[in-house]
Amino acid sequence: MALPQPNLYPAFNIVRLSHVELAVTDLAKSRAFYVDTLGLQVTDETSGAIYLRAMEERGHHCIVLRKATTPEARELGFKVFSDEDIDKAEHFFKEKGLPVEWVERPYQSRTFRTRDPHGIPLEFYSRMERLPPIHQKYALYKGVKPLRIDHFNCFSPNVDQSVAFYNELGFRVTEYTQDEETGKLWAAWTHRKGGVHDIAFTNGLGPRLHHVAFWVPTPLNIIDLLDLMATTGYVGNIERGPGRHGISNAFFLYIRDPDNHRIEIYCSDYQTVDPDLEPIKWDLKDPQRQTLWGAPAPRSWFEEGSVFAGVEPRKSDLAASPIVAP
Repeated sequence: MALPQPNLYPAFNIVRLSHVELAVTDLAKSRAFYVDTLGLQVTDETSGAIYLRAMEERGHHCIVLRKATTPEARELGFKVFSDEDIDKAEHFFKEKGLPVEWVERPYQSRTFRTRDPHGIPLEFYSRMERLPPIHQKYALYKGVKPLRIDHFNCFSPNVDQSVAFYNELGFRVTEYTQDEETGKLWAAWTHRKGGVHDIAFTNGLGPRLHHVAFWVPTPLNIIDLLDLMATTGYVGNIERGPGRHGISNAFFLYIRDPDNHRIEIYCSDYQTVDPDLEPIKWDLKDPQRQTLWGAPAPRSWFEEGSVFAGVEPRKSDLAASPIVAP
């Protein structure tokens, strides 16, 4: 299937990804991981939830940890340009026959909850409470020194369909992997904010959340985090890396939180703001696609992910896989 042409004038204007809500089973353990180890900053804390932001962010939160009996992903949040865009977005999703539910969210302006055609829960708003800047409060920098949330990656049962839908929302493909036998997309990276991706889709049992990524200053911050995790009881939470991706050219590390949610630590990708930038195609069997240095990803990276609340994943339509049988 051919990639859709970039949609430069979508029905409403999404600025960027904004935040994620994760259900976790033990807030104390999650706090120790996200705050004491990774270095995210607490902006609010109750008996049932912790709100966090990274060092460069002015919005109140980029991640909400919500206490629950079962770990799952609750919502992927996106910021739109204006209140007018919120109304346009509501109309868009209703026209698609997708549910729109207006919800009260602390620290956010008018917010509605919906889903994409595969069931990924989404929420949209235009304004979040602004906090004083802390990017020059260097005494607060801890752990991996996270600067901002960077992207989501989701398993999709049909990547072509996911790309087509998000293309309608104005997301542009920067890089992709295609199965040469069928011509179908195996994975695609799409953006709004001018990086390699705000949201990516990977072929697999889905929809499920593959990972949430945080941008850090340098690869050395990732090395420092590895030393910290290896000596503070988290060596078993290191899943993949460090390394450099072929796709995106970013330096990366994948780790798992206490509930097995996957987090990527990420830096050094490239700018994609030009509207006529051509997507880069990768061969599914090219080992440098996964890691520029040729190291394969573990099987868990292709098979494990966080379920979305209330959504039953289904088997992918595409059987192709980059895993090489031993």
